Amino acid sequence: MFYLDTSAAVASITQEPHSERIWRWLGDHADASILCSGWVATELSSALSIKVRTGAFTLEQRVAAWNDWRRFREASLADIAVMPEHFETAAAFCDRPDLGLRAGDALHLAIAQSGGLSLVTLDRAMGDAALQLGIAIEQL
Repeated sequence: MFYLDTSAAVASITQEPHSERIWRWLGDHADASILCSGWVATELSSALSIKVRTGAFTLEQRVAAWNDWRRFREASLADIAVMPEHFETAAAFCDRPDLGLRAGDALHLAIAQSGGLSLVTLDRAMGDAALQLGIAIEQL
């Protein structure tokens, strides 16, 4: 079972430098259980709005990408709830300066760890931290 992080989610619905990698991975894992959290949706929404603010997307492109995300999530992903203990675990991960984690990335790792899920990410730093924490990764 896998946990799709925001970097992979954004690349799955927009044209990013590594979109081909995530599309290929998703195709190869079409029958796998792939989970995501509401936190992914929150960060993805933020990423799409940043694209509008920086001129990379029009508002219409943002709406279309968000609708693509909703369809993809509904058709291909299962939800995993963010629980209070995930925040506690994420805080403990952030207590380790050697991991170099931002709060949001620590939360993704806490969710993946709690479910025994392999993290699907395009984020090399988060993937490295996951390995240090004993969390399996699918680094694309």
